[in-house]
Order: sequence, then structure tokens, then C-alpha cells
Amino acid sequence: MIAHESGVTVAPDPLGGSYVIEELTARLEREATDYIRRIDEMGGTLRAIETGFIQSEIQNAAFEFQKGVESGKNVIVGVNRFQSGEKEKTPVFRVDPAIEQSQIKQVRAVRASRDATAWKGALADLQAAAEGTENLMPRILAAAEAMATVGEISDTLRAVFGEYRDA
Repeated sequence: MIAHESGVTVAPDPLGGSYVIEELTARLEREATDYIRRIDEMGGTLRAIETGFIQSEIQNAAFEFQKGVESGKNVIVGVNRFQSGEKEKTPVFRVDPAIEQSQIKQVRAVRASRDATAWKGALADLQAAAEGTENLMPRILAAAEAMATVGEISDTLRAVFGEYRDA
């Protein structure tokens, strides 16, 4: 305990006082501002994505984090610290072929019973929205209500946006 000039006894600040907090905050702000400026100088976020900068940054951060896990610097309970010692074998999930066939029948039944005009229209509207700047969520919901499958919705979006491929 430390006697304060006001006569009140206080516990010492474990963080070193407000100067330390202010300095850490200022440093975080400087680094964030520099990082944003760097992306802006590339031409903005979209350009940074197109050039692979963002993906590279994510990969580098993941690599550094994993190195920290492996060295013990980053603690993950049950992975690199505080393990139970028991080696429990994780069972592999296997889909029963009968369930798979049942699901296939159900999807075929949905496709056969849906309103084809509404389904095609909903997917066309989704594609048009994806090609523009509209919020896609209402169009995705409309496609689902028209009984479009997750795969059909995903294929529609892939046709517009493409798929990420590691270069």
C-alpha cells in the first residue's frame, strides 16, 4: 500500500500509472494509422485485396501466432498447456449411406415441387444485386424462400465474385 498525498492509502497501480496506459494507447493509434495509410497508398482496401496484400497479411499473422503457440509464448489451454495427459481418440464422423440417400431424395423432391419461375427469378435477382452494390442479404433470403439450395445460392455468388485460389 502507498500513502497518497491526500492521506488516503491506495494500492499501487499494477499498470504503472496513466502515463503507461496513455503511451500504449498512443502507440496503438500510431500503428493503426500507419497501417491504414499504407493500405490507402496501395489504392484502398479493394486494391489491397486484389493484389493479395490482405491475404498475405492474414497468412503472416497466422504463421506468427502458430510460432508463438509452438514456442509456448501463446498459451492455448489443452493444446500447448494444461493438457489432461489422456490421449482421447476423436471419432471420425461417417454419414450413414441410408441418411445420405434420404437427403438426396428430399432435395430432389424440393426441386421438383418448387415454382421454377420464382426460383429462377430469385437467383437472377441475386446475381444482379451481386453485380451491383446492393445489400445481398435480402436477395439471399428471397432465393431461400423460393426454395433455392445453399449450393445454388453459392454457385450464383461464385459466378459473380469467383473463388479464392492461393497463388
